Amino acid sequence: MSIIVRFRHDFPGFSLNAAFEAVSNGVTALFGPSGSGKTSCINVIAGLLSPAEGFVSIDGEVLLDTSRGHNLPASRRRVGYVFQDARLFPHLTVRGNLDYAARRARPRPQDSDRAAIIDMLGLGHLLDRHPRLLSGGEKQRVALGRALLTSPRVLLLDEPLAALDQGRKAEILPYLETLRDERRIPIIYVSHAIDEVARLADDIVLLNDGGIAAGGPVEDVLSRLDLFPLTGRFEAGAALRATVAAQDSQTQMTEARFSGGSIWIPGLASEIGQILRLRIRARDVMLARSEPDAISANNILAATITEFREEPGPYLDVRLACGDSFLLARITRMSRERLSLEPGDQVFAVIKSVSIERAASERAKA
Repeated sequence: MSIIVRFRHDFPGFSLNAAFEAVSNGVTALFGPSGSGKTSCINVIAGLLSPAEGFVSIDGEVLLDTSRGHNLPASRRRVGYVFQDARLFPHLTVRGNLDYAARRARPRPQDSDRAAIIDMLGLGHLLDRHPRLLSGGEKQRVALGRALLTSPRVLLLDEPLAALDQGRKAEILPYLETLRDERRIPIIYVSHAIDEVARLADDIVLLNDGGIAAGGPVEDVLSRLDLFPLTGRFEAGAALRATVAAQDSQTQMTEARFSGGSIWIPGLASEIGQILRLRIRARDVMLARSEPDAISANNILAATITEFREEPGPYLDVRLACGDSFLLARITRMSRERLSLEPGDQVFAVIKSVSIERAASERAKA
């Protein structure tokens, strides 16, 4: 399935010109600073915003083509939309909210599919509760279920975790991963949190200054030094695609292999051969001229410096080629001068296992 989006629209004091394609049966993240137009993009797809000029198609069906005066009503677009604030009907129970969506879906979901969605999102024990008795995370799970029961061709999620504290985010993220991996439905995910994007998304579309600054696979975009001002320098880091190679039950550690070698991470309940997404923040990578010995860090990877990025201040950023993948490191200018580091130099990247957070590394989708 292909999702093509192209449009231009003028807002008071701001013009948005966006063009991108969403990955089929995967997650495309729309990422950028507040006010960059992320929500406007999904509102155009949903039919909630009619742009001055635009074209939207899903799997070959044209939903919007302003050049022909065609604009399919939102009710006929078959898109599921989950808002930041859930927007459940307060007078209906969880069951009532879900049934409301199912009755209006075309085609209507089968009873078996409805049961599977309730089970996947862990809603069975909540069915008779009203929204006022739900936590923030529970409300968002119900909103996800309601959106899925509309039988959508694509699911639009508008910062579904933004209003939740860290505990509630940790509660709902596994459900989003399960949704991504089991339902096999295209998802367009709006977020301003780069850790969510690195964990969930396949592709990323980076919006800035009224347009698309970059787009492509998460692994490629997050490893670009020139995008640090937009992806957030403090949280910047590379995303690696790796495969579970071994489980050490004695130390409770998991070995993940990628093109640049092996990385040991805190134990995951993953099968051998499972594909993982590992995110390693630049600030958690140290560099050494020679291979360190007798240190506590479990991960020492041979790498080649490809480029530096410098800004005013004591820090600079380094891009490292590690096999066919890339790592990022943040070091001080003093460290570069002391080690006489230049592009093309062979170095060793040192990474503590505990810095690769368990929550950021699990990925079940092959």
